[in-house]
Amino acid sequence: MATTSITVRIDEDLKKQVELLFNDMGLNMTTAFIIFAKAVVKQNKIPFEITADPFFCESNMANIKKIVDKYESGDAVLVTKTMEELEDMANA
Repeated sequence: MATTSITVRIDEDLKKQVELLFNDMGLNMTTAFIIFAKAVVKQNKIPFEITADPFFCESNMANIKKIVDKYESGDAVLVTKTMEELEDMANA
């Protein structure tokens, strides 16, 4: 079977972390990615769930922008609660 080469750009720290993990599994980067590619083809999908971080959803980003704008304009109201008050609110 003929083989070909691919190039993937990845953050240097992430590469080091994943290489260490693959090494612990007895794999190198190439073998791990071949296993991944075969699983994708066999299952006809990414073989794990991919979800977005809800923190970065559009509505949350809009709310954060409003809060920052209020803070920067001096209109922000800071509310402080003790841990006990927060626990009471959570248990109510």
